[in-house]
Amino acid sequence: MSKKENTNDIEKEQLDAVENETVEVQDQVVEEQSVEEKLQAEVKQEKDKFLRLFAEFENYKKRTSRERIELFSTASEDVIKTLLPILDDFERALSHIDEDKEAEALRKGVLLIYNKLVSTLEQKGLKVIAVEKGDAFNADNHEAITQIPAPTDDLKGKIIDVIEKGYKLGEKVIRFPKVVIGQ
Repeated sequence: MSKKENTNDIEKEQLDAVENETVEVQDQVVEEQSVEEKLQAEVKQEKDKFLRLFAEFENYKKRTSRERIELFSTASEDVIKTLLPILDDFERALSHIDEDKEAEALRKGVLLIYNKLVSTLEQKGLKVIAVEKGDAFNADNHEAITQIPAPTDDLKGKIIDVIEKGYKLGEKVIRFPKVVIGQ
C-alpha cells in the first residue's frame, strides 16, 4: 500500500467518524427535542386540567351561593304555608262579624289581630296574588275549582268568583288562587 492510499483511507475513516459523530449529535438533538416536546405537552395537559378544575370549582361556588340565597328567601315557606289556613279563617270570621252589628268590639279586636298577622307575614315576604272577578282565567296562574254557566257572554272563560286567595313568598307562588270560572 502506498502512502497516498493510507492517507486516503485515514481521511475516509476520519470523515466516517465525523459523520457518525454528526449523526449521533443530531440523534441527541432529536431526542432532546422530543423530550422537550413531551414535557411541553405534559405541561399543557396539566394546565388544561387545572383550568377545567378551577372553572368547575367556580361554578360550584356560584351554584351553592345561589342555593343558599334561595334557601334563606324561602326558609320560612313551610311555616307560612301552615299559617295560610289561619289567615283564611280570620278573613271568614271578619266577614261574618261584619254582619253582626252587636259584636263591634269583637270585630275590632279580631281585625287588630288579623292586621298584625298580615303585616308580620308581609314583612317576611308574603304577597297576595291580585285576582279580580272578570279577569281572564290562566291555568298557569290560577287553580279552577269549578265551572258554572256564565251569567253573561262577556264572562265566558273569565273568573266569576274567587274562593281562596293566592299567595307568593318572594317570587315563588306558594298557593295559587282558587277560582270559579264561567263556561
